[in-house]
Amino acid sequence: MKVTDVKINGIASPMGFHMDYVICSWKVSGTDSKNQADALIEVSTGKDFNTVLYTKKGKDLKQQGEKLDIVLEPRTAYYCRVKITGDKGDSAVSDAVCFETGKMDEPWDAVWIASDKEDTFHPLLQKTIEIVKPVKRARFYGTGVGMFELYLNGKKIGDEYLAPYITEYETTIQTITYPLNELLNGSNTIGIMLGKGWYMGLFGLELKKNNFGSRMTAIAEIHIEYEDGTKEVICTDGTWEYKGSLVEDSGIYDGEIYNELLWEGKENPWKKVDVITEPEKDEATKNLAKSHLMDRLSLPVLAMEDIAVKEVITTPAGETVLDFGQNFAGFVEFDADFGKGTKIVLECAEILQEGNFYHGNYRDAESKFTYISDGTKKKVRPHFTFFGFRYIRVTGWPGECKKEAFTGKSLYSAVERTGYIKTSSEKINRLYENTLWGLKSNFIDMPTDCPQRSERLGWTGDAQVFAPTASYHVDTLAFFHKFFKDLRDEQKHLDGAMPNFIPNMGHKESAGSVWGDVATFVPETMFEYYGNLDELEYAYPMMKDWAEYIDRNDEANGGRNYMFDFADTFGDWLALDGMTPTSFKGSTDDNYISSVYYYRSVQIVKQAAMRLGKDEDVARYGKLEEEIKKAILKEFFTPSGRLAVDTQAAYVIALKFGIYHDKEKLVKQFKTRLKKDMYQIKGGFVGAPLLCTVMGEAGMYETAYDFLLKETYPGWLFEVNMGATTIWERWNSVGEDGVISDTGMNSLNHYSYGSVMEFVYAYAAGIRPAEPGFARAIIAPHPDIRLRKIDCSFNSASGKYVCNFEICKDGNMHVEIEIPFNCEASVELPGYKEKTIGLKAGRYVYDYQPETDFRKPYNRNTRLGRLAGDGKAIGVLAKYAPAIAGIAASGDPEMGANSLDDISHMGYLPFEPDKLEQAIAELENFIVE
Repeated sequence: MKVTDVKINGIASPMGFHMDYVICSWKVSGTDSKNQADALIEVSTGKDFNTVLYTKKGKDLKQQGEKLDIVLEPRTAYYCRVKITGDKGDSAVSDAVCFETGKMDEPWDAVWIASDKEDTFHPLLQKTIEIVKPVKRARFYGTGVGMFELYLNGKKIGDEYLAPYITEYETTIQTITYPLNELLNGSNTIGIMLGKGWYMGLFGLELKKNNFGSRMTAIAEIHIEYEDGTKEVICTDGTWEYKGSLVEDSGIYDGEIYNELLWEGKENPWKKVDVITEPEKDEATKNLAKSHLMDRLSLPVLAMEDIAVKEVITTPAGETVLDFGQNFAGFVEFDADFGKGTKIVLECAEILQEGNFYHGNYRDAESKFTYISDGTKKKVRPHFTFFGFRYIRVTGWPGECKKEAFTGKSLYSAVERTGYIKTSSEKINRLYENTLWGLKSNFIDMPTDCPQRSERLGWTGDAQVFAPTASYHVDTLAFFHKFFKDLRDEQKHLDGAMPNFIPNMGHKESAGSVWGDVATFVPETMFEYYGNLDELEYAYPMMKDWAEYIDRNDEANGGRNYMFDFADTFGDWLALDGMTPTSFKGSTDDNYISSVYYYRSVQIVKQAAMRLGKDEDVARYGKLEEEIKKAILKEFFTPSGRLAVDTQAAYVIALKFGIYHDKEKLVKQFKTRLKKDMYQIKGGFVGAPLLCTVMGEAGMYETAYDFLLKETYPGWLFEVNMGATTIWERWNSVGEDGVISDTGMNSLNHYSYGSVMEFVYAYAAGIRPAEPGFARAIIAPHPDIRLRKIDCSFNSASGKYVCNFEICKDGNMHVEIEIPFNCEASVELPGYKEKTIGLKAGRYVYDYQPETDFRKPYNRNTRLGRLAGDGKAIGVLAKYAPAIAGIAASGDPEMGANSLDDISHMGYLPFEPDKLEQAIAELENFIVE
């Protein structure tokens, strides 16, 4: 037995994090025991555990997370270990995991320091300290705005980039804790280099600078404990000095200029810093109140992966372009060995056009890194920016530009990978990777819409739709915890409304459905995936205030009608059933969408109140939920129970959220709509992300696979066929001719439509929760011969679930299942004699002849469009009904939407009915190799 993955609040060994509560979680592997017989959590201030501060013991302690009722002290290291005993008597103790507090609510003796106001360059702040006796422990607690990097004796401390990240600076500025383990005996130089960042650089849709302040400043305390028991605190104060750094300019959108010759021939002496004792009194520093300082919530943003250059291209225009073969976010590091004064310019792009460099879709973002050499050999990188790109145009490089000189650094928050899928289809595997890279590119401290153009904002609708897929891909608990804090800070400015994006400069109250429903949907997702009531309690005020905001404004809008029909909304954004193919909105009624989401949000709040024991709220929101549903059914459904809003998205959300009189009738309507749409994707940000998952929930597995595997426009595999390595913002972001759509809003790295992977995890591979936190799971794979093999594993909050299956050549099914320790699953094997099997922890292998031969996918309900992709099946049809085979092979979408049974009733077509029936009979026994 092994006890592993011990985390505190979803983080491995957190240092300096703000802790609203302390939750310990762990996992168990390598045991024959099925269940937990006992568990013991111990917390100490020493690695040896000679003095135990806190214990929690019991058979029912939950590995998904146990709250530790411990009172934390500032700047203190705690050690936690977990001992588990299994039902077969074996036991194990985890390694001790350290979690360390920051300053917490401790007052700051340090003050903000900056360069003089007239010195508007990027400063380097510095102080030399003397160490004259052995150091036991040293910590830096501090921050810098907009961004800072910490240096000790000229070496960067830590491996983070872009700290202290992005917050609602009017409320919160994060402080970072760094260990100073490399303090030398003697003189040590502490350096803080500052950049503009989100705080004061060009940022936001209005393209303004100085959104939160206009001075680069820092505040820090260095606490040193000596071996002899004495302590020393070194604060930022008037004894620090500054001079100009070599960063000539920096910004999120425009990039960075790093100029080694910036100060050549100019004076750049060390000067005494300007001490800012009352920052609130100056417009430039008004948000720097010490009360805004808070220990971090942000996971570190690291260079998580190195990306090699795939090819160095000389374009038809004569440009030198690096192709990294993958669209990602981060920066390029390169080896500099140039003559003095050499100027290297790196510019970013996602796509080439006619073989040439193109970044017109970056809008106002220059996305450029400029380096000017002093003639010395070194590795070069930007310090205070990041880019989204696949291609880099290199200008000014002397001699041959070799790909080995460059390394792409993929930056994203340090989220742990939890989900893995590999199938028999290389195209689906590529699609899966595209959705994963979309997450990586847009999980840079906050969930953004895109990483490349002059936007990169935390659009709430994108996060809302992608959260379930994201939470299969990676452990999102700590990442979204910080996001909730950012959302809540902004919500307080908006009297309960939810912003369309953060940071919401100017606190614009343009709240609408779907986007605003991030306040309820994502906390609900977190509870489903992690089962943490304390996290639900943490998010509950945000959830409740969003529901109250809508209800309050409904009443103010002329008396309650229990509809959300009074606010601007994006509706089914970028859907294909709008007035034109490039319309921003689809044709689904905005008020219908908003009201259905209002209903679901209120329902989620009611359910959360039930879980949290808030009985008054349960009663209130239960009544409100009923009234909203009645209003929707009255307004948007006919007396006979038909949905009057006849669009794909309308059916999808009605089925997803349980708004109907008669589910069977609604499913039938939905199928009719799909046929009218010729089985083409019509939905946008509302309809498309949920489309396949809703089909899975409704038992429409074959149709869901039809959409998932569609290779022509519009479709997920169309993007793959066009060479996409991430998910596009629009279905038509790039045309079949390779020309990028000229829409003025066109990202090739937007994760929203990557939400389709929820269907693959939950219904194709079939792993989904039976109760919050995956202590119990459903494992119910649904094979399709077009994906005859799927390997899927998901390292849930409760441990690792596995479901691998293959449709074998002889028609047998091979299924491998793993269930983690102390968990159980309700298993539904495809075509198995037992419909449901209850299994406990362990590994299980099934080889059997299924009742349904999955190699035989065709029947009279098979559409011509499905047959069109199988030449041998078309050959069978051609033997008996050549004209119908010709129609099928033509790819005509209207005729392709008809099933063989539909065709059999079209007497005006050139076929003999009995011959067509022969074809159908033979196709029903046709085996796909």
